[in-house]
Amino acid sequence: MGGARVAVITGASSGIGEATARQLAARGWHCVLLARRGDRLEQVASEIGGEWELCDVADREQVNEVAARVLAKHPAVGLLLNNAGMPARGSFLEIDPELIERVIDVNYLGGVWCVRAFLPGLQSAARAGSGAVGAHVVNLVSVAGTVAFAPAGAYAASKHAQLAFSRSTAALLRGSGIGVLTVMPGFVETEGFPQHSVLSSRILRRFVVEPEEVATKIVDAVERGKREITVPWFPYRLISIAQVVLPSVLARFADASGYRKGV
Repeated sequence: MGGARVAVITGASSGIGEATARQLAARGWHCVLLARRGDRLEQVASEIGGEWELCDVADREQVNEVAARVLAKHPAVGLLLNNAGMPARGSFLEIDPELIERVIDVNYLGGVWCVRAFLPGLQSAARAGSGAVGAHVVNLVSVAGTVAFAPAGAYAASKHAQLAFSRSTAALLRGSGIGVLTVMPGFVETEGFPQHSVLSSRILRRFVVEPEEVATKIVDAVERGKREITVPWFPYRLISIAQVVLPSVLARFADASGYRKGV
């Protein structure tokens, strides 16, 4: 590994997490991949020359144990990507209560536990850095964190919480040498989020992007020291603004642009 910078990536077995790990590795980072699927993690880690650990980010104890093992080998962590996430399609009145709890635990609290657990490694990298920012936290939020999307209410709520956490952490760590990047993708086609097959709106299906596009934007934004990005900017940034300016209009659009029946 030599003196390669170390990146820890959650939800790295597929989708945006895997794509970002591949791009980071191509740019000289040594990646430690975390997820729940060992076979897939092992394959990706082998292909990019990285390491892997089984980890359910919703389990605080497990996160702490994994972080302790990783930090014992890599005391300085230059990047933590909180990417692990799960869908929760359906309204608050329809989906199982257990799913509401699980999506909050994974999408929101998982990132909280990871930042707390890996903070010593981030601080170590920040102290060793030569510039104003020596370490990075990247929180993979979503445009859903800015929009009240009733057809996936629990998911949107988890992302609203995650957005507040990310922005709060950015303010808290300002000046510490640890930069916080908030990433808000629109609809992305992944294994867990097969948007082309589940979205009912033909208009929204036109704006579905691939994980590789988001990964490129993430790595570029880290290298440029950005604090918040929307991927792609159009039309999703405008949708976020519309939520603030014209909430009732956006609510009607969202109700008519939900998921296909039976998914």
